[in-house]
Amino acid sequence: MVPVNRILVIALSGIGDTLIATPLLRQLRADHPSARIEALVLWPGAASLLEHNPHLDAVHQHPFLTASRMESLRFVAGLRRRRFDVSINIHTQGRREYRWIARMIGARRRLSHEYENQSWLDRCLVTDSLPQDYTVHGAINNQRLLALLGPTSPDSNPRYELYLNGEEQRWASNYAAAHEFTPEHTLGIHAGSGGTKNLALRRWPADHYLELTRRLLAEMPQLRIAYFGGPDEAALHARIARKVDSNRVFFPVTPTVRHAAALLGHLGAFLSVDTLFMHLAAAMRVPHQVVIETPTMNPPILPLRKDWTLIPNPGVGGRNLDFYRYDGRPIAGTPEELGRIMASVSVDAVFQVLRSRLARDPDVSRPNG
Repeated sequence: MVPVNRILVIALSGIGDTLIATPLLRQLRADHPSARIEALVLWPGAASLLEHNPHLDAVHQHPFLTASRMESLRFVAGLRRRRFDVSINIHTQGRREYRWIARMIGARRRLSHEYENQSWLDRCLVTDSLPQDYTVHGAINNQRLLALLGPTSPDSNPRYELYLNGEEQRWASNYAAAHEFTPEHTLGIHAGSGGTKNLALRRWPADHYLELTRRLLAEMPQLRIAYFGGPDEAALHARIARKVDSNRVFFPVTPTVRHAAALLGHLGAFLSVDTLFMHLAAAMRVPHQVVIETPTMNPPILPLRKDWTLIPNPGVGGRNLDFYRYDGRPIAGTPEELGRIMASVSVDAVFQVLRSRLARDPDVSRPNG
């Protein structure tokens, strides 16, 4: 194995992609126990998810999308002075700008996947690459990059790693106790989605969530429903609160995304499309995880667990790669077309699955780390 002293993991795409990269961090530490391993992220939420990770020595966060060009150049110059031996662009960073940043940081070896928009220029920006594989999870795509550095023994069962502290766990326990959350009778829902590009168009319709909530409350008198999200979901949450008007529907305002993850650990079931919260629910191993299929759901970003349930989308019909690839482009299709696709998943289909799952006794075992 080639000895390296400084490694930079570049994770500038979605916050969920950063969580997907946590098995890579564990493997990097196992392969290079004496190296200094650092991470570069775009979003504050991504930096938050990496707090207390024992496999990292430092986390750097910079808002490339909103910072001025001069601010970003100064920031990158600071990283360049750290003289990294290796940089690794994690999957699914298809935009060429991510590889430009790696080139400017200037690690001696720069690893990346090859995407559909690959050209001769990309071969100048990185030194080592291999084709991405749409048939396997992003965690496996990341593992395969490590073979470019030498012999490695990848984990055959990679798992997300999220290291919550005592304050975050106490906050969640207190909230759950105050609102009588129990795994047997509490469902979490994330009704939002990512806000970059046109990813908000993969949301299940708001009226569908309203009807689903009413049906669940009517048929399950002990059920409590907690809607998760941030400022992007505030208007939707306010609408649901007005139209449902039930003391069994809650909208937790969590101090950080880590507190939200801790609260997920007190649920029995969770419903979402493919969002950060889908990955958080998988990380916290919510006993019954249910995901509504969207046009962006491809194997690399599925929940990293075996025991979850997909509600098929008849509007997608297995054509996911026709709608979305990791090449930096938005979801293909007009807003009207994508709206019809998401509306094609009926309320009854989701209700029947949730009713079946909520009727089962949950396995309340939780992650240790």
